[in-house]
Amino acid sequence: MTSQDELRMLQRIAVAVEKLTPAPEEPVDIKGADAYIWDASHKALLSVEETAHLDLKLLMGIDQAKDTLLANTRQFAQGHSANNALLWGSRGMGKSSLVKAVHAAVNRETPRSLVLVEIHREDIRTLPQLLHVLRGWVIRRFILFCDDLSFDSEDSSYKSLKGVLEGGIEGRPDHVLFYATSNRRHLMPRQMIENEQATAIQPGEAVEEKISLSDRFGLWLGFHACSQETYLAIVESYAEHYKLEIKLNDLHVSALEWAATRGSRSGRVAWQFIQDLAGRMGRRI
Repeated sequence: MTSQDELRMLQRIAVAVEKLTPAPEEPVDIKGADAYIWDASHKALLSVEETAHLDLKLLMGIDQAKDTLLANTRQFAQGHSANNALLWGSRGMGKSSLVKAVHAAVNRETPRSLVLVEIHREDIRTLPQLLHVLRGWVIRRFILFCDDLSFDSEDSSYKSLKGVLEGGIEGRPDHVLFYATSNRRHLMPRQMIENEQATAIQPGEAVEEKISLSDRFGLWLGFHACSQETYLAIVESYAEHYKLEIKLNDLHVSALEWAATRGSRSGRVAWQFIQDLAGRMGRRI
């Protein structure tokens, strides 16, 4: 084989290798949207053109939590100190809806001031990589949001979250906050904590290590099951907001029947009832 043949062969190999190499990903333009979803498998942010959110005034029965989270988020958007927040408690009482509604409300007051980045709970162990992506974007402020966050006995990723929230070598960047929702106050099932206490050589230390994650959140906002009065008030506010013309007594009777079939009363049940009512009235909301 001549040197010319070897050269042509090397050129063909180079072309083949180049075709196999994936094209470099386009850098994310954080200035382009107000919300993103973290794609952990590709270490990339996927933009969300429009977030699904309710108006703050439609979230009823959670006034204290609403006022507290709104004030904390406003502080953060204005460049002041603010706390990570854990919204915990009863299912369907508006925890995740409140986070999205507060983000939208603050951005209406101060356009483009906040970016909401959702990270799925199964991707929590990739939080350090997400923070690495966001560190260079100090021109915007970010709320990282994880819905329905919890850990089981086989999951050790909570240790990564502890380091990110507070105490890691790099620490959390000043322009990033973490908001999470959970049905569990300490993010761990009670039996998991009790098992640790029963089997550990130093039970107190084992339990302390498990529940100390929730201590990393400066704000604990509790959500509790609503009364019948609050449930009906939520239904009324939805019906009025979406201009569903129905007699008040008929609205109450239908809403209570709907709640009875679900075996619970909550903001989510009220919303599901209103969707059904609107559909039966030939409306789309």
